[in-house]
Amino acid sequence: MTEPAPATGAVIRSAIRVAIVDDHPVVREGTAVLLASQPGLLIVGTAGSLEEAVPWLAPGAADVVLLDIRLGSQSGLSLLGSGKPHPAIVVLTAYDYPQYAAAALRLGASGFVVKTAPVAELVDAIRRVAAGGLAFGVRPDASAMARFTGRELEVVRLVVDGRSNDEIGATLGIASKTVEAHLRRIFERLGLQSRTELATRALREGWLEVPAVPPQG
Repeated sequence: MTEPAPATGAVIRSAIRVAIVDDHPVVREGTAVLLASQPGLLIVGTAGSLEEAVPWLAPGAADVVLLDIRLGSQSGLSLLGSGKPHPAIVVLTAYDYPQYAAAALRLGASGFVVKTAPVAELVDAIRRVAAGGLAFGVRPDASAMARFTGRELEVVRLVVDGRSNDEIGATLGIASKTVEAHLRRIFERLGLQSRTELATRALREGWLEVPAVPPQG
């Protein structure tokens, strides 16, 4: 993790202060070098983990934070959704799934850019969110996945692990019939026919990486 340089001089004060959070050193430092060469942008620091990223989300630490979704075995999206004030967040990710963009928007991110996008698109996103706008290179899709409750995602996760309904019920402390009810609603919502189809889609589309919507009521 790098520490911010003091903001001195008229040019630096007018620049957009950017922090980069990515667990791949080459990507993190390479992005920093590319953006530092752009007029009006100032790289104030980088972080490679959730723990290192927390200080950059404090008000005033940066104007814009570029946040990767996958940080080791953890999700960068878990840093969002607290309701606390934070700099503008642009999710910068290799995953171009619309449901990820929807989750990022729902949790308070201002932008979503895939890592394969041209540098000009990333720079434009940074400038737009710094000015108070939104910049989503992937159109958010409020799909059925994005409406999963925490309990439903727990059931899906255990289905992906190959657990039976009885095993899922024992793990979650609920009846097997309750597990069946959860699965029936999920199947109906998504038009699925089998547990295998559910597990395949969950893995392919990365559902388990996206924080769940809290249950209502």
